[in-house]
Amino acid sequence: MSKIAFVFPGQGAQAVGMGKDAFDAFEGSRRVFEQADEALGFALTDIIFNGPDDSLKQTANTQPALLTVSVALLEALKGRGLTPDYVAGHSLGEYSALVAAGVLSFADAVRIVRARGEYMEQAVPGGTGAMAAVLGAERDTLAALCSTVSAEVGAVELANVNCPGQIVVSGTAAGVQAVVERGKEAGAKRVIPLEVSGPFHSSLMKPAAAKLADTLDTVAFADASVPVIANVTAEPVTEGAAIRQLLVEQVYSPVLWEDSVQKLIALGVDTFVEIGSGNVLAGLIKKIDRNVKIISINSVQSLEAAVNPIA
Repeated sequence: MSKIAFVFPGQGAQAVGMGKDAFDAFEGSRRVFEQADEALGFALTDIIFNGPDDSLKQTANTQPALLTVSVALLEALKGRGLTPDYVAGHSLGEYSALVAAGVLSFADAVRIVRARGEYMEQAVPGGTGAMAAVLGAERDTLAALCSTVSAEVGAVELANVNCPGQIVVSGTAAGVQAVVERGKEAGAKRVIPLEVSGPFHSSLMKPAAAKLADTLDTVAFADASVPVIANVTAEPVTEGAAIRQLLVEQVYSPVLWEDSVQKLIALGVDTFVEIGSGNVLAGLIKKIDRNVKIISINSVQSLEAAVNPIA
């Protein structure tokens, strides 16, 4: 029996103007943007549609913006006979997955991710943390190099295990720079420093996680209507209380995206539907398993093209 997973992108997928066609075409999608502005008390929609790019790239804006666009496209998909057996999201995208699974209301989710972005920006003074993409290294070998560098230079850890040959490291600026310089020791073909505002998904984010825990304690978490594959464990979870705790750990733990996709395939998923801006996850999933079907719904046009073949 064919199974479908809805998957949702995270930070880095944003683009000025994203979601505008859904806003124009669907009343349900328009209401999502309006709800975001109401929940946050400022015109997030204006930043999403008109920029400037620098404003959209600020983590505290990027996170609610991407969530809003994913949920608006999800709303456009409703009533078209397409429902997921599982959901998952990459880092921030996990919150979109939780809205899709009925764990969080959209209004709560957008407020949480706005606060999450602020906490992540505040956790480490500017310039003291960094991230870099490591291409071509094996996970265990890279983890061993990070351990050595952490002991000798400064903390650096695996942050995103995205797909075979693509792992992001995160930590102190000195630690990440050392991995950039010594990447070949781990078999890396290239190591590319990333333009980010902090060392996300590293232990340096624990102050942000503590603040997020307090915020999450004020929000109602329902049990999931379909299993959510958690970033932290790459295992399905449905219990609201467990999901809440995993979201706290997610801030300072690696995103096990490759493992999550492999788990979904093992559970029988053969169709992945990426819902949100861009097609980053489609590219990663293709590198994990070329045999699965991957559809990116990132515009009204792609929505219309995608639904008929699946249904």
